[in-house]
Amino acid sequence: MNPFINLGIRHDIVNAISELGFENPTPIQEQSIPVLLTGSNDFVGLAQTGTGKTAAFGLPLLELLDFEENHPQALVLCPTRELCLQITNDLKNYAKNMNNVHVVAVYGGASISDQLRQIKRGVQIVVATPGRMLDIINRKAIDFSQVQYVVLDEADEMLNMGFQEDIDNILSTTPDEKKTWLFSATMPAEVRRIAKKYMENPFELTMGEKNTGNANIEHEYYVIRARDKYAAFKRIVDFNPEIFGIVFCRTKIETQEIAESLIKDGYNADSLHGDLSQQQRDKVMKRYRERSLQLLIATDVAARGIDVNDVTHVINYSLPDEIENYTHRSGRTARAGKTGVSISIINSKEFGKIRQIERVIGKKFVKAEIPTGFDVCEKQLFALIHKVHNVEVNEQQIEQYIPRIMNEFADLSKEDLIKRFASLEFNRFLDYYKNAPDLNAPADDRLGREREGGDRFAREGARGDFTRLFINLGSVDGFSRGDLLGYICNTSKISGKVVGKIDVKGVYSFFEVPHSDVATVQEGFKGADFQGRDVRIEISGDGVSTNRSGGRREGGYRGGNREGGFRGGDRREGGFRGGDRREGGSNSGGGFRGGEKREGGGFRDFSGKRREDRGERKKRF
Repeated sequence: MNPFINLGIRHDIVNAISELGFENPTPIQEQSIPVLLTGSNDFVGLAQTGTGKTAAFGLPLLELLDFEENHPQALVLCPTRELCLQITNDLKNYAKNMNNVHVVAVYGGASISDQLRQIKRGVQIVVATPGRMLDIINRKAIDFSQVQYVVLDEADEMLNMGFQEDIDNILSTTPDEKKTWLFSATMPAEVRRIAKKYMENPFELTMGEKNTGNANIEHEYYVIRARDKYAAFKRIVDFNPEIFGIVFCRTKIETQEIAESLIKDGYNADSLHGDLSQQQRDKVMKRYRERSLQLLIATDVAARGIDVNDVTHVINYSLPDEIENYTHRSGRTARAGKTGVSISIINSKEFGKIRQIERVIGKKFVKAEIPTGFDVCEKQLFALIHKVHNVEVNEQQIEQYIPRIMNEFADLSKEDLIKRFASLEFNRFLDYYKNAPDLNAPADDRLGREREGGDRFAREGARGDFTRLFINLGSVDGFSRGDLLGYICNTSKISGKVVGKIDVKGVYSFFEVPHSDVATVQEGFKGADFQGRDVRIEISGDGVSTNRSGGRREGGYRGGNREGGFRGGDRREGGFRGGDRREGGSNSGGGFRGGEKREGGGFRDFSGKRREDRGERKKRF
């Protein structure tokens, strides 16, 4: 008997999920489903991606709703169209043995008139991205007055993408007595605030420690010179012949360029980013799910909601600007209890970010060495031999050709035949990697010594005596770094000269002040409000302090360096270039600029005013 029966799920649903391969409930399903089936609690569930959250809320919804009624009874909000479609398809699959179940996916990039027609025909469950849902509400084309359940899935990412105002407006159209279920992979302060605002004494369930990573994922990093990034990346891929992976980049441009370069170099790869039409995205994802693509090159926003089985590797070609996104990236592998590897390719200036990620996920990274050309050739050779040994032979179809094949090989011994067959693939890699250089960073660039000597950036922070503070204002409130600096100084009456690094996020930000000024800042903000909203200052829980001297910026080089990137012109191992290319020179990286590049993948014009790359941050998915 399927154990889901014991959780209170009825037979027709259990039969459907059994056919989908659901044999045993995951920990979050086992603990959340009995609670949600009561229908009497608000709920907060904290669990990593790939742990079965969709079934955790989807199965109870199918049990609780009245499908004799054709009006919206449940609303599921999620950050991206891919996740929206994934949830919709899963719910339909769970309900395939039930009658009159209508689930509608509402998301941008598709015909709104088709979605409106589906809603008009009758629907009980609406799965939506905030932007398109708000558009439909503003058209007065849907009535949420009888909604009983609202699910906020991937709540942390919705806030990070700047959807808080949209969520507020959408939920204002739903009844006060509804039940709200919130699911998230991480629980920053702003998600906690959302829970307090919309819920009453919610049942809270945390699987594992808060904000930690999946225990089944191995985390590795490779330290390389910036100019060697693309070559090192290809060598890592070649060293893993059976790789089926997702490669993350910071920007849409970088994503597209790397995918095009991989295709030219003979790899089965394609890109997924916000500039693609829905039809193009669907085509790419169909190829990836069918495994006709080996590598999917994606941005953070585009990859949210990708639920593909058996992803073996996640490769961080560029580390994320926001540390929390690493958890979401790595969660694309090791899903449903399987194992996976998350690889980060970094330069020496990014070592501090690795340390920050370790603190967030609660696991240590393993420092790995870029394999030599000989190592790659050997790995590929034995992968081929293994494939030949295990190939399934269609005896009936090949039988007619055996006499001709045997005749062709009549003059070859068994040893000669094996050597020639193995050489077909081996020679290709042998030629490519002949005289291949060592791509690991030179000894003076390697940072493994900081394992023993302590984190260089932490030591700098100790000398600088800076404390990192949290403030619940960000870019969605109209703040740039300069704006926030002025606001902090005016409110707390401290000098701008003493304020350290300012890190502006979507709905919150971080800034640094000397330890001696923390009390002054906290006192200055007592009772402060911004546009009617209380302003909150807290000491950041990640304990990151840095020294202002030298103007260190996490995440890479300044001056428009695009590490290991590409320019039109002759291809070189390590990237493309046009004109003379010098390490640390005018390469581009993470984002492009008119004037001067700044971290965060954003843009500045020559006036120095920053304008966010909103296409990546708040595109209506």
